[in-house]
Amino acid sequence: MIRNISEIRPFEKKLYLSSPTMHGDELRYMTEAFETNWMSTVGKNIDEAENRAAEMIGVRYAVGLGCGTAALHLAIRLAAERLYGTPETGRGALAGHKAFCSDMTFDATVNPVAYEGGEAVFIDTERETWNMSPEALERAFSLYPDVRLVVAAHLYGTPAKIDELRAVADVHGALIVEDAAESFGATYKGRQTGGFGDYGVISFNGNKIITGSAGGMFLTDSKADADKVRKWSTQSREAAPWYQHAEMGYNYRMSNVIAGVVRGQLPYLQEHIDQKRAIYQRYREGLRGLPVSMNPYDEKNSVPNFWLSCLLLDEDVMCPAQRGELSYSYTSAPGKTCPDEILGALAALNAEGRPIWKPMHCQPIYRGHAFVAAEDGADVSADIFRRGLCLPSDNKMTEAQQSRVIDVIRRCFE
Repeated sequence: MIRNISEIRPFEKKLYLSSPTMHGDELRYMTEAFETNWMSTVGKNIDEAENRAAEMIGVRYAVGLGCGTAALHLAIRLAAERLYGTPETGRGALAGHKAFCSDMTFDATVNPVAYEGGEAVFIDTERETWNMSPEALERAFSLYPDVRLVVAAHLYGTPAKIDELRAVADVHGALIVEDAAESFGATYKGRQTGGFGDYGVISFNGNKIITGSAGGMFLTDSKADADKVRKWSTQSREAAPWYQHAEMGYNYRMSNVIAGVVRGQLPYLQEHIDQKRAIYQRYREGLRGLPVSMNPYDEKNSVPNFWLSCLLLDEDVMCPAQRGELSYSYTSAPGKTCPDEILGALAALNAEGRPIWKPMHCQPIYRGHAFVAAEDGADVSADIFRRGLCLPSDNKMTEAQQSRVIDVIRRCFE
């Protein structure tokens, strides 16, 4: 319980959760696009960004798109057509079919399933990485044996147990769309995330570890699939002297200007990861002794990119708290606190925090969908949402600023 929130002296300039960090090369490549008049969806920046991203991740092809959600949409459509065939015009490629999806993620991971007429079945989270539970996935296949598509995310830059998920999917003849939007640069058993699924996706949204202000990429080892996504992303234009269209297309291609920002950012990925790791480690050390834990990862097999540092409160220090659809309430108590009280204290400091992503099966839009639990009688996703929060993780945050954040958090437990 923080005794007097008015005593917190705020930062003069807001401390963000995760904001872009520019270096200068981005402007040079954007200016080059401007001066050469390559402002549309073709140009050297796109070619260079695609080639470099594919090389870094370890796949053969990367296709630059307008956002990570567009990449997810086309990956899911491609997987669905591979599984079920090309649908009739006006009918989604997943119509009449279900897909198993990560439950604790941003809704961009799962919305494309609905775009294609499918029904998401949400798979609970496991506690060791906060990602899709392989045990829950196996249970889901026993309940829905006809499902052939898995959409799995790497939450907050922490790799999922992707080998175990892959093994379960392979037994059941299922494809995996790997949402690595938050985990660019993270590795699992020495390999980059984004290269484990049948199709992968990364994002360059404004808050990601590498940004283009927008943008995303579809990842594959198949030239035919890369070519198909390029075609779909430019309104599915046929090779004719006029505009000719034989299948549904989209205006999803990345612009050469956005690609200039991405191109300028890519050389700094490891630097950003190192800065984010230092933030995570300072939190872990500075909060030592409190009844809390940091967002976990498999230290033997994975190296996260530490995009966001998160906190999970022990059950016995949770003060009485409730969350409605759009509001929350809690009752302060000595020695106890809750995520919303801590977030209020951080806001008083002029520092941005955020609740853990609300699980998809708890969202009003998806509340009628099936949910497969990881543990009998438990809902791991909802438990982490109830007790967790995302901490200020901006890689421009100074050690002095982070020390003040840590001090405010510690005062919430007085």
